[in-house]
Amino acid sequence: MTTEKYGTGADPRVTEALRQVVDPELGINIVDLGLVYGSEVRDGQVHVTMTMTTPACPMEELLMEMVHSAILRELSEARSVDVDLVWDPPWKPDMMSQAAKAQLGRT
Repeated sequence: MTTEKYGTGADPRVTEALRQVVDPELGINIVDLGLVYGSEVRDGQVHVTMTMTTPACPMEELLMEMVHSAILRELSEARSVDVDLVWDPPWKPDMMSQAAKAQLGRT
């Protein structure tokens, strides 16, 4: 199962940039964790819709900074990054990729 079914679509360039953003607690990138619901690039503006594993995630601020940095570094046309942090649908472990599940011993 991929997270794209939960989102509005994904720009593959943004997805690849976000694979570089690794959750410091779990050691898995946020795409494989299923935290990214969608992304769009339009006229130099990048919009990302994502969530956290829990609303009380202590890494929220750090992850947001890492998302902005990765996109601005990897997409030369990106002039601004807007991250919409949503809680619906709530994140569930089944949203992780098979690789992430295997890394966490959840296969």
